[in-house]
Amino acid sequence: MRIVLAEEMRNLDQRAGTQYGLPGLLLMENAGHAVAEAACSMLGGCRDKKIVILAGKGSNGGDGSGAGRWLVNGGARVCLVLTGRPEDLTGSAAEELQYYLSAGGSFLAWNQEDTGQIETVKRAIAGADLVIDALLGTGFAGELRPAFRTLCQAVNAADARVLAVDIPTGVNADDGRCDRDAVRADVTVTMALPKQGLYLYPGVIHAGEVRTADIGMPKPMLSEEEGDRFVITEELVRDLLPLRPKNMHKGAAGRVTLAAGSEGYIGAAALSGFAAVKGGAGLVTLLTPAGARPLLAVKLTEVMVKSLPQTGTGGLSPDAADLLIDESKDGDVLAIGPGLGTSEETQTVVRQALLETQLPCVIDADALTALQGHADLLLHMAAEKVLTPHPGEMARLTGLTVAQVEKDRVETAKAFARQWQCVLVLKGVPTVVADPDGTVYLNPTGNPAMATGGCGDVLTGLLAALMAQGMPAIDAAVSAVYLHGLAGDLAAGGSVGLAASELSAKLPEARKLVQGDLRTVL
Repeated sequence: MRIVLAEEMRNLDQRAGTQYGLPGLLLMENAGHAVAEAACSMLGGCRDKKIVILAGKGSNGGDGSGAGRWLVNGGARVCLVLTGRPEDLTGSAAEELQYYLSAGGSFLAWNQEDTGQIETVKRAIAGADLVIDALLGTGFAGELRPAFRTLCQAVNAADARVLAVDIPTGVNADDGRCDRDAVRADVTVTMALPKQGLYLYPGVIHAGEVRTADIGMPKPMLSEEEGDRFVITEELVRDLLPLRPKNMHKGAAGRVTLAAGSEGYIGAAALSGFAAVKGGAGLVTLLTPAGARPLLAVKLTEVMVKSLPQTGTGGLSPDAADLLIDESKDGDVLAIGPGLGTSEETQTVVRQALLETQLPCVIDADALTALQGHADLLLHMAAEKVLTPHPGEMARLTGLTVAQVEKDRVETAKAFARQWQCVLVLKGVPTVVADPDGTVYLNPTGNPAMATGGCGDVLTGLLAALMAQGMPAIDAAVSAVYLHGLAGDLAAGGSVGLAASELSAKLPEARKLVQGDLRTVL
């Protein structure tokens, strides 16, 4: 699903009128109706329910007033708190307020200086079944003004359920940054297209469940062809994942070559190898330093484990690169890095292997370390490549601090992918997938229980398995991060204490949930 920045949405609103002749009032009417429907859905019906609507002076407040009229008509007991005088409203917002009043609705003009009124509003909010936040919408940036802060604090202190219109007040629509008192919504109804800040931390925490309302914007304006930012959806992944013919055999189901592990670090290799199997690869071959092979051969019964020559200190010896390339020639993809080690000898072998291989590559963990100061190597690789750094690795690759990476995850990933012509998977909240063409995808699946060692290794194996099954790098990356997070949701069940191996075990179930009964094709 396409997502937009605040300025993009404002431009679309203007185009709806200038290019298509759609009145702003019509769009606001549709928005108000969508909010009212969501409110009734949250409450299991609106009759006799106490609903407080906090409405600003702009279009967001107009959506709130519009919702109020529908709710009054539905028998709800509505209290509209307007942060300004009625005469201050203009355009469609002013008209919606008049329609609300004509339907029998009442309002209270908020006065931050009136102590008695503040207490009255706080009591109304505290006693409400539902609070609708229609204060600022996408217009917020920086810090809340005192009047809005008081209202937001009252909302967050109440037991009522909260419905935000377009985006919770106090959340930046572009980068997800929040004021300390930003509204914490249970549901956000966002208009026409979701806003990027709803999916970035900490905005994603305040947004709750995001529902996108169709308010009648012309479809050509909303088409995915016009966008370069998307949130990954189940429907998108379902369309991307390959279907298997009933006569599929292991040799045609994808061959993964994995270069991973070392003495003392076999866990990463084992997790990646197992994930490649559970991700659907037909054959998985693990190439690992000789000292790690005996344990891994016992641990991975479904994976072929072969030795690479190593030095006396445990690193890969110089001749390991040629053997690695030779052993991987029959594969469909090369995944390299998990637990492989960071000795200078090993990093030299990694760089040589990346330059010489003709296979698409998944580059992770210690292989990313080998690219520090050598990112230009990516431009000389023969095939598609996907890099999967966490923020610390991304900081080392770019020369930024971790704080700088986290401050703008989307643009950091986008710039790197474009500069070095690779698909970049920047792990975190949310995981960002960036294509060299400038397209960016945000992943909505996953949970805090996945903050445990080995989950990244599982992603590497799954990603390699999907690429081995013939998926282009960007499609495989988008699908892998979604399925990886979904498997984490299935495995965690809302509890902390997830083990990465449990995540791998849930990968087939996650894929089945996405593909349903369309797992095979004649």
